[in-house]
Amino acid sequence: IKPGNTAILTGTMGELRNTHFHAGLDIDTPGIGVPVLSADVGYVSRATATTGGYGNVLFITHPDGNTTVYAHLDEFKGAVGDFIRKERYTRKVSEIDLIFKPNQFPISKGELIALSGNTGGSGGPHLHFEVRNENNEAINPLTYEFAEVKDNLAPVVFKVALKTMDNDSRINDQFGRFEFSVVKNGNNYSLPYPILASGRIGVEVLAHDKMENTRFRYGINYIDMLVDSQVVFKQTIDKVNLSESRNILALMDYRTLELKGVRYNKLYIDDGNRLDYYPGVTKKSSILIGDKDTPVDILLKDYNGNVSKVHFTLRPNQRVAETPLLSASGKPFETEIHENTLKVSVKLCNAEEKPIEVWQKGKSTSIKYNYRGSNQQVYLINLLNILPDSIQTCQGTINFNFKDRIPSATEYKYYSDLADIEFPNQSLYDTAFLSIAYDTLNKQESFALGSRTIPLHKNIAVTLKPKLNYFQSRDLGLYRKEGRGFAYVPSEWKNNRIKFNTREFGEFMLLRDTVPPVITKIGLSTAAARFKIKDNLSGIAYFEANINGQWLLMVYDYKNGILKSEKLDSTKFLQGDFELKVVDQAGNESIFKQKI
Repeated sequence: IKPGNTAILTGTMGELRNTHFHAGLDIDTPGIGVPVLSADVGYVSRATATTGGYGNVLFITHPDGNTTVYAHLDEFKGAVGDFIRKERYTRKVSEIDLIFKPNQFPISKGELIALSGNTGGSGGPHLHFEVRNENNEAINPLTYEFAEVKDNLAPVVFKVALKTMDNDSRINDQFGRFEFSVVKNGNNYSLPYPILASGRIGVEVLAHDKMENTRFRYGINYIDMLVDSQVVFKQTIDKVNLSESRNILALMDYRTLELKGVRYNKLYIDDGNRLDYYPGVTKKSSILIGDKDTPVDILLKDYNGNVSKVHFTLRPNQRVAETPLLSASGKPFETEIHENTLKVSVKLCNAEEKPIEVWQKGKSTSIKYNYRGSNQQVYLINLLNILPDSIQTCQGTINFNFKDRIPSATEYKYYSDLADIEFPNQSLYDTAFLSIAYDTLNKQESFALGSRTIPLHKNIAVTLKPKLNYFQSRDLGLYRKEGRGFAYVPSEWKNNRIKFNTREFGEFMLLRDTVPPVITKIGLSTAAARFKIKDNLSGIAYFEANINGQWLLMVYDYKNGILKSEKLDSTKFLQGDFELKVVDQAGNESIFKQKI
């Protein structure tokens, strides 16, 4: 994009996204239609056009074996562009994936190959640019030291989070995960006071990289953590295995991401973390607190060598049963799960508290508090030993819907009268404590499976067993609740049961969609056809257009619902009887007709 001019990057290789590592550079473009040039001599080896993901993409393979990738394109140019358009018309498809021979479409360095766009899952006009090696691993394009990219700014640090790694560990006399804001002094950051700690402590950091004259945030490729000046943790992201990118969910604190929308980088390695980004690190890398102050230094370095440093001190402190540091709570009770531990905080009823009663399968166990403050007591329950149905406290009964413990490293099958779930090997990053809740509200069944704060690495196979009787027709579908709306989930009915695959826990409901999609004409002339389409529930399944009975290519941008025509021959007019049909996932269809 505009060689020789200073580039503004909106994303860098290796930065943390919600479900994957970013695999290349995002190069900002002033709108759509900026010329995209080949980075080097080679040949077009592949081209894809899809509604989601990378949208319109070209792959150019070079003599050194590497392949450059150009994504979110608006328009393919040259001979390959003509070929792709003809193939879409020949096959009568909007989406296409083509593989080319080495001598079919040769490309010279700097040749115009496309115009930049905003297709697929792009969040704004830009070019996504990757370099992939022969193993289909994305390597950092900044390796080539583009003069257009200038970066003299070090990473910016916002917070450090400390986490107790077992029931015997404490941070400021408490169990759990705690966030601390850092104080900035140039490129140095610190916590202005020692943190009291005991046991094994995990460290997380909230930070991102910056570049000159931009508002964008970038990833940090290199992180080291030193304890007493000894390196105990090292993370190096200089390539991304595209087939394993979802393992990012083990590198980030997923629970915090789901609840707060921020990405903390873990500086410890969970059992379920199978990433190859930790050279020389052979242990979990949590910090074991000894009998003297433990200085901790975190070094964060971007690809251009700019470094920031975080320093803080962990001060040894014996576990205590009474702590004034426990903040007051106005709620009767609160619960949260940390790894394998259920933390239960109960507001005091009187000075002399009785133990809580933990019920499991009709039997109760009395448990004393682990520590308490001025107005509440905290109980820590190892879920590997007890999976409670309910807990009786002085403030009332806490009910749970725990059903089973699901191991992370092996295949597992769960069966019940509400749902059967098959977990393939390595579908989880850690042991999961499966909860299932069932409800009928306004004669609509709801199945709440697991917790959205538990990440899934692979699809699980679910069979729901509805208790209500349904007239089975195409307008009856399965949906997962997403905020205030619903997301359609492909499924099938079999023997009055509904089967589906999912890579997300959540609340699933059976709903009927009887409303057809809405078609709104934006413009229709001899030059082009342009419409906005939307559906109220199940979503758009497919669309097709023709003029005088001849198929017409329509390109869909799902982000704004815009559907626009692309003629086979740009010199010919659209004339005659135009028809557009749009069908949703429930089979409802709308048809627009007009003579041009």
